[in-house]
Amino acid sequence: MKTIAVLLTALLLATGCGNKESTGETASDEPEIVMMDESTSVGELPSILKEGLSNKEQDELKKQIMPILDDGLTPEQRFLNLRKDAEAGNAEAQNSLGSMYFSGEAISRDAQGKVKDKDPETAAGWFFRAAEQGHAGAQFNLGLLYFSGEGVTRDTAKAVELFTKSAEQGNIDAQNNLGVIYLMGEGVKQNTDKAIEWFEKAAEQGNEEAIKNLEAVRASQQDSKEAADKQK
Repeated sequence: MKTIAVLLTALLLATGCGNKESTGETASDEPEIVMMDESTSVGELPSILKEGLSNKEQDELKKQIMPILDDGLTPEQRFLNLRKDAEAGNAEAQNSLGSMYFSGEAISRDAQGKVKDKDPETAAGWFFRAAEQGHAGAQFNLGLLYFSGEGVTRDTAKAVELFTKSAEQGNIDAQNNLGVIYLMGEGVKQNTDKAIEWFEKAAEQGNEEAIKNLEAVRASQQDSKEAADKQK
């Protein structure tokens, strides 16, 4: 989750917020609204870039688009340096560390000493520290945890508050998620105009999910208008 941002530079949540369970009936042609909810760890390609690629092709892509660390440090030393910076109050390091605990890159153990697959509680603590300093990625990541109830008690109102703070700083995933939230009325009063406003902000920055969501909303509005016209 660095977002889940740049060290998680991108924690994307990607769930079809509007997905419906199969009922055996013919699927609707109505476009799907997509919310981002996936956390990407440091050094890991976002899932959208992995689609259709073999492990070898993913490794080659990493070399092309991601900087290669050549500082002579071991992964353990880099982690210790990151934790030191985080403990000293560096918001970027705190967000990155939170992302590592969320994804399981950073090892945590339970009370019995068993290694956890991931540690969302510790992740939430580091995201909180960074979010308090106004770090947009951490605000988004913490918002995701509140929205899903991972590591913290589920609180959609708090999630909206954090997404809004992040979105106002230009975080496109937060903007897209707010669009979905206002469109669906999750934790807020349903407001299609606000949904469109946030989708437009993210779409203007090239966010593919927001562009698709905006198209879906406009198509739905057009269908509703045509149906209303036919009833006149």
